[in-house]
Amino acid sequence: MRKVSGGEVAGILVAVFWAILVSFLAVALARLAQTLRATTKLVADVTEQAVPLLADASATVRSAQTQIDRVDAIASDVQEVTSNASALSTTVASTFGGPLVKVAAFGYGVRRALGGRKGDAPAKAPRRTVVVGRTIPASRRDKRDSSRKRG
Repeated sequence: MRKVSGGEVAGILVAVFWAILVSFLAVALARLAQTLRATTKLVADVTEQAVPLLADASATVRSAQTQIDRVDAIASDVQEVTSNASALSTTVASTFGGPLVKVAAFGYGVRRALGGRKGDAPAKAPRRTVVVGRTIPASRRDKRDSSRKRG
């Protein structure tokens, strides 16, 4: 049998160490390659799905812009109608308001004059009603209490 020197033992140990290191590196590189393949496939799938989604989003935004333009047109029409109605109301009030007030005042005066001649009877006291669950305001309550004390 042959004697193995210290340098040969060291060389064998270094060779074994390098073999183990290369094996670990080969496994790590194989896993890294799998990860890169999966990542590439994922990016391709996302790209395939994102392009139609972006197209749909773009179409939706265009449609929303069209609807907003329509709403703006409607709002401006409503504003125009409102200003026209306001102008018409002012015109009617200025044209008929004064004469109508005069006619109403005249009619009230005639009613009052005819009503006073019929008998000159004093006006009836207003009928009081009771509402269940309703309290009398403090100002009316004080007047009522003071009238009871006198009577």
